[in-house]
Amino acid sequence: MASKKKGNRIVIRLKSTESGHFYLTEKNRKNDTARLELRRYDPFVRRHVLYKEEK
Repeated sequence: MASKKKGNRIVIRLKSTESGHFYLTEKNRKNDTARLELRRYDPFVRRHVLYKEEK
């Protein structure tokens, strides 16, 4: 069996800045080299807050 080439997409974890909640998502490491910061819904505080990518 031939081994698979390492792809450009990696799984990242977006962690809430206001609680311990997190989302798992993918990003393309070739196109998006900087860390992601998105506003997503946080069910713990029940509103939209900033989520930052953590390693």
